[in-house]
Amino acid sequence: MFGAMIFAKAAGRKLKGLFKGKKGKDILEKEVSDLGLNSKGMDIHVDDDGKVTISGSAVSQEMKEKIILAVGNVNGVGEVHDEAGSDDNGSASQFYEIVSGDTLWGVSKKFYGKGNRYMEIYEANTPMLSHPDKIYVGQMLRIPADAKASV
Repeated sequence: MFGAMIFAKAAGRKLKGLFKGKKGKDILEKEVSDLGLNSKGMDIHVDDDGKVTISGSAVSQEMKEKIILAVGNVNGVGEVHDEAGSDDNGSASQFYEIVSGDTLWGVSKKFYGKGNRYMEIYEANTPMLSHPDKIYVGQMLRIPADAKASV
């Protein structure tokens, strides 16, 4: 998945500081580290206009996607450019932006045809999600590659 992902700039985890240049890079790298995500081989670059670029090679496709979501779902980040590869040739996930009224059960039903698979989506988005009921409008989620939207 190379290209740009758009995020809700005014939604997400609030961190102190402006997301520009080296300071933004340091703040986002700390966020990734604090979440316990393995960013070995990855680089986070923040332009002076606040756009984030992820490059390098992640240990896995899953880890790359989690890092993109970890930095993209931060208040003040509106766009993440994916220029990274992964060492495992894993399948790319789909992404879904939470809208008003969504629940993980409903998202699961939309993508898997069954709401009771919501824990798969929750687990695919940990550690960014702390609980299946704690999602917010504008949040971007990973939907594992085997899911197919039924709408």
